Amino acid sequence: MLCASVRDRAKRHISRRATAQRQRLLRAMPDRIRGMNSTMSKATKHRPGDFVVYPAHGVGQIKAIQDQEIAGEQLEFLVVEFEREKMTLRIPTTKVEAAGLRSLATKKDMQAALKTLAGKVRVRRAMWSRRAQEYEAKINSGDPIAIAEVVRDLYRGEDQPDQSYSERQIYQSALERLTRELAVVEKIDEEAAEEKVVSHIKTAAAATAAAAAAATAAA
Repeated sequence: MLCASVRDRAKRHISRRATAQRQRLLRAMPDRIRGMNSTMSKATKHRPGDFVVYPAHGVGQIKAIQDQEIAGEQLEFLVVEFEREKMTLRIPTTKVEAAGLRSLATKKDMQAALKTLAGKVRVRRAMWSRRAQEYEAKINSGDPIAIAEVVRDLYRGEDQPDQSYSERQIYQSALERLTRELAVVEKIDEEAAEEKVVSHIKTAAAATAAAAAAATAAA
């Protein structure tokens, strides 16, 4: 009986030491290692593998959902990867709405954006610096229709004056944002998505030119 009691005490001692060692190792681990992956967010409806849109960076993909203890508080994070930018963000699920993270647009949303491309070009009579700020705000809104407006307004056909360097930069940024989301939504590659976007603009421009020519001829 005495031997059994000694063995029991020894086992309990070893167990306590092992538990204490695990806790020390856990505290020493970086957050990215310590986090436990989940298959679905408890605070949102997102799952690993879902595509999402982050206003400042465009389309990304959720690679993991992690529960982590930080400063004694248990937090849940979405781990979002932006492949083209080679960047990964960890966003607390409690901050998803405030950060502007949204689900991928629907096909109906993207059709509305493509329809916007065919609308009338609207260029305000304002200094370029002011217009540039407005265009960048639209791009960073993450709204595909607002982004389509920037693409439409800054597009230049072969028979139009060239864009300035800064116009070209903003145009390319808007075009890339729009085509990436369109590509994921319609399950096509980005090159095909860009061709579709530019085709909508060219078709609308040709129709506008034809209408203007007809009006001139009638006059």
